[in-house]
Amino acid sequence: MASVASDKHVGATPSLHRLYVIRFVFAAVWAVLLLVSGSDLTTGAKLLLFLYPAFDVAAAVVDARSARAAGPVRGLYANMAVSALAAVGVAVASTSSIADVLRVWGAWAAVSGLIQLLVGVARRPMGGQWAMIVSGGISVLAGASFIRSASQSDPSLTALAGYATLGGIFFLVSAIRLSRAARKG
Repeated sequence: MASVASDKHVGATPSLHRLYVIRFVFAAVWAVLLLVSGSDLTTGAKLLLFLYPAFDVAAAVVDARSARAAGPVRGLYANMAVSALAAVGVAVASTSSIADVLRVWGAWAAVSGLIQLLVGVARRPMGGQWAMIVSGGISVLAGASFIRSASQSDPSLTALAGYATLGGIFFLVSAIRLSRAARKG
């Protein structure tokens, strides 16, 4: 059941819809490229690993600019900071090992997932946010899983492609639900 969007949220809805669609496409392409790059920390894989949280920073900046009139954006600023730290952390960890990358990625997934969940709850009146709330919760669990998998004998990056794909699907669902909520409002 979607909430009816209020007047102050309707203005932010089209730009948020576009952003969510772009995030879906980015996540899908990124996941395919990570799978194609193989399981080694090649230069291409390192670039992809850095690019994902860096793109998250850029997306949060766009989101904050478009959402200013719709309500508080503190959670988005927190996400920018956490994702910027993650981008740097992943770049540094990728010079060491896949296990270190998974530890940094896992910590980032857990913290940014919690932030996403809280932002989704705050945006519920806008409509279309249940997928973001669920996605945030799943991200917290996935983060713990990545940290745990880092201690296995042969850690792999392939789970990150699945994580990105699932996150992208949640962004697409939210984009669709936002459109429906805006039409009702």
